[in-house]
Amino acid sequence: MNIKQLMSKRISTVSLGDTLKTVQNKLKNTGYHHLLVVEDKKLCGIISDRDLFKALSPNLDTINETFKDLSTLDKKVHQIMSRKLITSTLDANIYDIISLLNQHNISCIPIVDEQQVPVGVITTRDILKALDHQHKNQ
Repeated sequence: MNIKQLMSKRISTVSLGDTLKTVQNKLKNTGYHHLLVVEDKKLCGIISDRDLFKALSPNLDTINETFKDLSTLDKKVHQIMSRKLITSTLDANIYDIISLLNQHNISCIPIVDEQQVPVGVITTRDILKALDHQHKNQ
């Protein structure tokens, strides 16, 4: 299976200085579970919906919400993003990707070019869809 065919070429990005409110809105509006953090077009981090969930106050949008709870939305992306990037390139095969996902217990791998510019994302869901499609067409 070709990575270029499996990956999503539509990516959503944020920058280091964006607020968690921006992240929250992008995740909500795109339906994605991961946003790539890009600075000067280069990938420098990743932030997931789980990262966001852990960083925000559980009292947001409740009757107990305080100013302190609201202020968690003002945190910056660089404060909570993952900096340990596990990436791959277009020349990888599906088994390389599966191995990376399993080895690092992650669900998303950014695909980058030689300059570390993101060109796509591949997730466990993408792989499962491809395997399901392949199985149905046998």
